[in-house]
Amino acid sequence: MRWPLLWPLLGATLALGAVRREEAAAPLSVSACKVLQEMDLVKTSKSDCYCYHPKSQLEWKYIWSTVQVHIASQGLLSITYITERHHCQYPESIPSFIRCLARNFWPPRESNEITIVVNPYEATMCFSLRPGEKIVPYTLSVNRNIVDFRLFLMFVAGVSLFYYAETLSRSPLFYYSSGTVLGILMTLVFVLLLVKKSIPKYSTFWALMVGCWSASVYIMCRLIEELKWLTSESRTYILGYFLTVGLVSFAVCYKHGPLVEATSRNLLAWTLRLLSLLLVCSGITMAPLAYAVGILMLSSRVLRFPRKAFRRMKTWLPPAKPQFKYLTEDEYREQADAETTGALEELRQACRRPDFPSWLAVARLQSPKKFADFVLGGSHLSPEEVSLHEQQYGLGGVFLEEQLFNPQST
Repeated sequence: MRWPLLWPLLGATLALGAVRREEAAAPLSVSACKVLQEMDLVKTSKSDCYCYHPKSQLEWKYIWSTVQVHIASQGLLSITYITERHHCQYPESIPSFIRCLARNFWPPRESNEITIVVNPYEATMCFSLRPGEKIVPYTLSVNRNIVDFRLFLMFVAGVSLFYYAETLSRSPLFYYSSGTVLGILMTLVFVLLLVKKSIPKYSTFWALMVGCWSASVYIMCRLIEELKWLTSESRTYILGYFLTVGLVSFAVCYKHGPLVEATSRNLLAWTLRLLSLLLVCSGITMAPLAYAVGILMLSSRVLRFPRKAFRRMKTWLPPAKPQFKYLTEDEYREQADAETTGALEELRQACRRPDFPSWLAVARLQSPKKFADFVLGGSHLSPEEVSLHEQQYGLGGVFLEEQLFNPQST
């Protein structure tokens, strides 16, 4: 059998097995279960089933809120999720389908303390509790976490990763660190990327990639649920695995070196953007709002290309005609004074340079002393010239009288 046909068949087999396990493990009717609400506190010792129904009205202050069902007992308890048709048979989303498979194929271990995190706007969640061999009382409490920092951090990380994806794809530090993390958390995907050149067909590679991603996500979901037990019972083995696989992954990434091709960098950048959209949608409890935020982020990125094309088209268009603004008489005088002062200062600085031919300039001037005073910071006009200018153009001067009493001269 060809590899591309094997993984869909395996997925269908797993889904069918999950549905059959679901039907076999849910003898209780959902309608007979007790309805849980916020701030409920139940103390009992008998086996029973409970359901939490989602809220129909969306409230903006509960964007990152979750409902936590905490169960505590002195003895061991076993929990069974009573899933309805909206989960395994008709999954609403890929994460819910993966969680359903994980719960059916790898049921949770018996424990004396269980915490269930529920999305208040998702599908109805039902479960049954059964005490172990020894019947002991247990306590069930329902509390709302208004701001679940885990969801908030996922949302912030997703937004940051989306807008810094291009910068991170060019960073060697991010390449080595992400390669090491990928090797530790998703070893199957990391190994598949290493042997990519030995796979002849792209269809086979992508079919294997889908299978490896699904298996890796499935394993991670189960390990997260069993994290408390693993850290207490197998801490040495987990630390050894992290060190060994992390060093091997870093050595492989260091051997291949960071990405240098533009195609590889763009592929990594868009992979990070898709991952960031998944984080953003997973970090918001309201599905419509999560999809709206994801579409807005993707649109802000896609709309950059039309803007760049429009800017290039503007360079091809003929320039617009310049618009002239006429100055008033006061503006003209202020501009003339400012420009004259600046030009005289530039001339003074040029004459002070060592390479300035001072002797040649002095030889051609009629009044060298006046020029020397100007270079040393004095005025470029003598008192006689200032007095003569006032007589000609000042108040009561000859030029003003001609303008007032002889208009035909203009």
